[in-house]
Amino acid sequence: MARTVLVAGTASHVGKSTVAAGLCRLLADAGVDVAPFKAQNMSNNARAVPKAAAVGERTDAAAGERAEDAGAFGEVGVSQYVQARAARVRPTTDHNPVLLKPRGDSESQLVLDGEAVAHYAAGEYYDDHWERARETARRAHERLARDHDVIVAEGAGSIAEPNLRHRDLANLETARFADADVLLVADIERGGAFASLVGTVDLLPAGVRERVAGAVLTKFRGDESLLDPATAEVEERTGVPVLGVLPHDDPGLPAEDSVDLPAAGERALAGGDDGVPDERAVTVAVPRLPRISNFTDLEPLAATPGVRVAYVPLDAALDSVGPTGRGADAVVVPGTKNTVDDLLAAREAGFAAELRAFDGPVVGLCGGYQILGERITNAGVESTGDPGTVPGAGLLPVETRFSPDKRVEQATRRLAGVGPLAGAAGRVSGYEIHMGETRPLAEVARPFPDAPAGAATDRVLGTYLHGLFENEVAREAFLGRVFAAAGVERPAVDGTAPSACDRAATLVAELGGALVDPLGLDALAGAERP
Repeated sequence: MARTVLVAGTASHVGKSTVAAGLCRLLADAGVDVAPFKAQNMSNNARAVPKAAAVGERTDAAAGERAEDAGAFGEVGVSQYVQARAARVRPTTDHNPVLLKPRGDSESQLVLDGEAVAHYAAGEYYDDHWERARETARRAHERLARDHDVIVAEGAGSIAEPNLRHRDLANLETARFADADVLLVADIERGGAFASLVGTVDLLPAGVRERVAGAVLTKFRGDESLLDPATAEVEERTGVPVLGVLPHDDPGLPAEDSVDLPAAGERALAGGDDGVPDERAVTVAVPRLPRISNFTDLEPLAATPGVRVAYVPLDAALDSVGPTGRGADAVVVPGTKNTVDDLLAAREAGFAAELRAFDGPVVGLCGGYQILGERITNAGVESTGDPGTVPGAGLLPVETRFSPDKRVEQATRRLAGVGPLAGAAGRVSGYEIHMGETRPLAEVARPFPDAPAGAATDRVLGTYLHGLFENEVAREAFLGRVFAAAGVERPAVDGTAPSACDRAATLVAELGGALVDPLGLDALAGAERP
């Protein structure tokens, strides 16, 4: 059976995902058969991957083709998708067997083994469904442990929350059923990291405290030797060695949840550290929908030199957003966990009217595509607030009808250069995760001639295909249109922008090298499986 290392945190956003992905890549490059795991994740940034049952023991391309032929895809959190890529294994639902997708009002959709079960309030989930979730996670780990040498598991939040001690699936329960060694991660940039380490170890229940093999400090700037006295005291107080200090270097991992975005009434900018002056850049405005999901779709744009992605509140005036003085040059409406309620919020705040008055390129992705249409029918399937028909923003002549069925699949499609993607040609790959089917109400251009997965006018395009901008042909066509419409000469770019996943995997591998030897994982490199 595989050895499991649980990367657990003293708090949320301390760098667990980064450390886990780095370990996966380091071990994979050293010849170790490694796989990621997160027993329970809470995120609306999900990816479509083959269900483990469809792939079986195979992790190669043929396994994915078999899953695609059977239509057997499910959802996992984006971090586990990235970590599987870092481990050089094909992502499957076993890497994140329990996923909770929040949709507001303390309610989440429960996804088990990649398949949506139902929506539950937090209390109902823990009272009536947690045991089933635990068993689902245990079995997934058992399958991974049978097929790999090392499992790098990621915890959630803090591992030492006394109020969650009896139902902490991602942390305590994983440590127990996986017989895991625990690596504690603390963020030193925020301050209080040493107190957090001491307090975390002290609060851990018996049987888990003894599993802590070491700790790591993340996001440090400066001279590491300044930490030596504090490190020595922590080790003396806890008996836990501090195995390494990782520099403050953001690898660009896709964000796991909307906590990484600005609050609804604030603005934030992505991009801008590329050396391109703002006056030579373009601004892509993204409405900060209350239930925004899969906003990782925007990261390939933000990573492109000369592009600023501005997340704006719904009451923002598009002619005043961004740093260029021109306002927004384009708008991308992202996905949402609850299209109907976010559409109502956008209309009430005036954003739908702003979109209709805007004369630049507009792209709607998944829920954003539905928002751009003429109307949504059978809305009560998704929202209890309005069970009938809800008028859309009216930018595309399409209608979406909701049903309880959920579409989850990976897709590769032939792209036609229409609307904001004018001039593009070739094939693009991505994934779909959505409820509802959308049909045209009038003659409309189709970005994918072989599939009814989108619609376009001269300046507006909607599609269900997540990951569209990870494809160079689509990204370059869109940005070419945006720069041209803005009247800005595009700055020269050396090479093409890598995907967020590849960029993250490359960078995090440089952060975690000091961890492998102290954890004893180096001994597995090159070893033959029994």
